[in-house]
Amino acid sequence: MKVYMDNAATTKLSPDVLNAMMPYLTDIYGNASSVHAFGREAREGVEHARNQVAAAINASPDEIFFTAGGTESDNMAIKGVAHKYAKKGKHIITTAIEHHAVLHTCEALEKEGYEVTYLPVDEDGLISVEQVRAAMRDDTLLVTVMFANNEVGTIEPIAEIGALCRERNVLFHTDAVQAVCHIPIDVRAMNIDLMSISAHKFHGPKGIGALYCRKGIVLEPVIVGGAQERKRRAGTENVAGIVGLGAAIERAHKNMSADMARVSALRDKLISGILKNIPHVKLNGHPTQRLPQNVNFSIRYIEGESILLMLDINGIAASSGSACTSGSLDPSHVLLAMGIPHEIAHGSLRLTLSDMTTDEEVDYVLETLTKTVKRLRDMSPLVPAGTVY
Repeated sequence: MKVYMDNAATTKLSPDVLNAMMPYLTDIYGNASSVHAFGREAREGVEHARNQVAAAINASPDEIFFTAGGTESDNMAIKGVAHKYAKKGKHIITTAIEHHAVLHTCEALEKEGYEVTYLPVDEDGLISVEQVRAAMRDDTLLVTVMFANNEVGTIEPIAEIGALCRERNVLFHTDAVQAVCHIPIDVRAMNIDLMSISAHKFHGPKGIGALYCRKGIVLEPVIVGGAQERKRRAGTENVAGIVGLGAAIERAHKNMSADMARVSALRDKLISGILKNIPHVKLNGHPTQRLPQNVNFSIRYIEGESILLMLDINGIAASSGSACTSGSLDPSHVLLAMGIPHEIAHGSLRLTLSDMTTDEEVDYVLETLTKTVKRLRDMSPLVPAGTVY
């Protein structure tokens, strides 16, 4: 049996989304910025997608800017604000558990003379509004806090942070790449000023994303050249990808309530089964305030890489953390920031589901993982003598 449980890394392209994209890969091939009929037909697809994205998050179409993905959207938001509003101040607030697209962008700005405050998180990966409030200064120009963590699934208090930022007249960006289409998001009700989106996290194509930028906020462009995307992001539009993003976000938004309920039930079945079948494990992330599709455990006495290899042999795709750092031998910066010891963080396993995951697949993963952990512990020199497992 083959089971894919690495949906936080990427998801399978939906057949409906592919069908929506196909005409723009074949017959509707004009440049969307051209004024002739071929270009106008392509432009219609782009603008329809812009409307679809806006509707899903309660934004206006003219607040949606298409990018090459979540990483570019993060760079565009953070660098764009920092460079445009530098006269207000050069202080940025973020968290220690952000995706590297945010962390490395902030580090790059530090080299330019900006000052960044990296807020610590508690053992569940949460920050508090009080922490953000205490870190704010007169020269704070941006707060960037991820909506939900890509490794442990913890959902941050975004609406409360947004309200604080609006009250203090500080711009607020959230990397919502893992959250969009998995939990409800209303950028107006939550006082979000800028938000990053990536299509391949909800059954859309890779290489396409979007940035929500509230009307009235001006960004210094990160990519310069032509006048595409209302001079915010230069480069010939990826029309087929944009159409795919629009189709994927509309599909997911339409089915969100039912999918949340079903996927959450599968997630809870997986969590309870692991806790019941495998001793000496720890659930990482908030027990209830977490994404419907995320399961993350630290498994004592064995290496995460060994678990992944054994699961792969048995047809199960999983991960030990972010796919963006899969080549690193270092333990997850997220788990370390949550206070998990280095040696335990090395034994982490992330299983992430989607609306395409089945009950049978969860059963197979539980059965296989239980056997895998026992076999690896039988061979492990790390298990203390007399330990029952």
